[in-house]
Amino acid sequence: MSSTLERHAVAEGPAVPQRHAVGLGELRVGEGPAVVIRGRVSLRGRGHADASAVLRERHGPVVVVEPATAADLPAVAELADGVVVGASWTRDIPLVRAAAALGLPVVVERRPGASLEEWLGLAGYCAAEGDGRVILCETGRPDLGLVRAARSASGRPVLVDVSCDPGLSPAAVAAGADGLILAVPEPVTSAPSRPRAVVPEEAPYGVPDGAARGSGDGGQAGADWRVAEEAVTLVGALLRDEAPTTLPACRQAIDRVDAALATLLERRAALAGRVQQIKPVGGFAGRDADRERAVVERMAVRAPRLGQARLTPIMNAVIEAGLHLAEERAAH
Repeated sequence: MSSTLERHAVAEGPAVPQRHAVGLGELRVGEGPAVVIRGRVSLRGRGHADASAVLRERHGPVVVVEPATAADLPAVAELADGVVVGASWTRDIPLVRAAAALGLPVVVERRPGASLEEWLGLAGYCAAEGDGRVILCETGRPDLGLVRAARSASGRPVLVDVSCDPGLSPAAVAAGADGLILAVPEPVTSAPSRPRAVVPEEAPYGVPDGAARGSGDGGQAGADWRVAEEAVTLVGALLRDEAPTTLPACRQAIDRVDAALATLLERRAALAGRVQQIKPVGGFAGRDADRERAVVERMAVRAPRLGQARLTPIMNAVIEAGLHLAEERAAH
């Protein structure tokens, strides 16, 4: 059952304009590739920490901030790229109103147990109090079934906060999320601080596992980031439609597709190696022309513009590369 304040938000929220993308710092959320935001900062639970001091330590190229009280809002307005209406205080309509009026993009989290109607109603309320730039965010133990429904019903971008379980990143992107959020770890006060992982701002796609991570105990943040980046790169390349309009954007989109291709080719080569171990006659002598022809025919259904004539030499090269690799491994 929603509170009186939530019912007020639903009742007062106007019809939502059909916005399909929101600028958030250097990112564009809801248009083009899915994104990863590594800078969600909560000012709650930090005692009397000065908001400006906390936020002047930039936690990533894009920072979205959840205020603790209205006193934090001036610092948020000055130093953040977006303001978060946290799932735990969506019923605090005065603070929601003040946060939405900052003139920043507003990330509206869904309160646990809130219905889709309540969530979208609160987003509409924030849009009315602010400048209309609103992003929805599913958090906690995310209900991924709501992600696509929320985007379809509202036209707004939807993020999923995977801080509690980065392993959900691929499923979140597959469910239609326009991006993933990773929270900045809370400061450790009861034990000596440990070095944080040094993670490159732009790690190349397809690098070996662990190459883009930090070392030591602080490496978990880098590991989580890599899981999220791999999800938006590989799953996004397969499932998200993109229509880039500039040469750099086109090349970046191609890079994502190439990363997915490389991953699938590596997996195919491993499976083909298993086939060579099982077949009575392996290697080039054991090639099955009929099966290879059937494989190309099935692929042509998925890639009609390439067609069988163009796919045949491509798959021949892939198959031969796998056979050469299997022979090299067998020799060693």
